[in-house]
Amino acid sequence: MRHAAATLGSGNLQLAVVLPEGEDLNEWIAVNTVDFFNQINMLYGTISEFCTPTKCEVMSAGPKYEYHWADGVQIKKPLKCSAPRYIDYLMTWVQSQLDNEEVFPSAVGVPFSKNFMSIAKTILKRLFRVYAHIYHQHFSDVMGLGEEAHLNTSFKHFIYFVQEFNLIDRRELAPLQELIDKLISRDKEKYK
Repeated sequence: MRHAAATLGSGNLQLAVVLPEGEDLNEWIAVNTVDFFNQINMLYGTISEFCTPTKCEVMSAGPKYEYHWADGVQIKKPLKCSAPRYIDYLMTWVQSQLDNEEVFPSAVGVPFSKNFMSIAKTILKRLFRVYAHIYHQHFSDVMGLGEEAHLNTSFKHFIYFVQEFNLIDRRELAPLQELIDKLISRDKEKYK
C-alpha cells in the first residue's frame, strides 16, 4: 500500500473538481468524462500487454468482484468474458456514446439529452471497473513500469470528481474502498 499512496504533485484535486462559477453542470460532467476516458484508456494501454485472455480470464477486481459485459443493444444478456475483451467492449461502447451528438453535443448551445446524466453515470461506473481491475490484477506491472504516481493521481482525481457530483453509488466503489479512504485521508491531513 505504500506505493499506492504515491501521487504526482498535483495540488488539491478536491478543489479542482468543483463546478466553476457560471459553468453548466452537464457541460462540466461531459468534459471531465471525456478526460477520464482518455486517461484510463492511456493508463490501461501501458499495461495491456500484461492483461491477456490467459492471465485475466474474467474481468475482475480481486476475488470478490467479477464484471460481465452487456451494452443493452448488441449484447443484452450479461456476458462473462476476459478482462481484455470486456475492456475492449467498454472502450468501444464509451467512444460510441461520446461520438453520439444527441448524448454528448459538441456544438455550443445545443442542449444535453434528458438521459445524459444517466449515461454519464453508467460510463463513469464502468470506467471505475478498469481502475479496479488495474489495481487488483496489475498493480505490480504498474510499479514495474514506474507509473504508480500517474495511476494514483488519475484515480484520486476521478474519485474526487465522482464523489463531488454523486455519480457512482458507494457500493460500486467497494473493490477499492480501502485505497479511496487512504488517498482521501492523506489529503485531509495535507490540506487542513
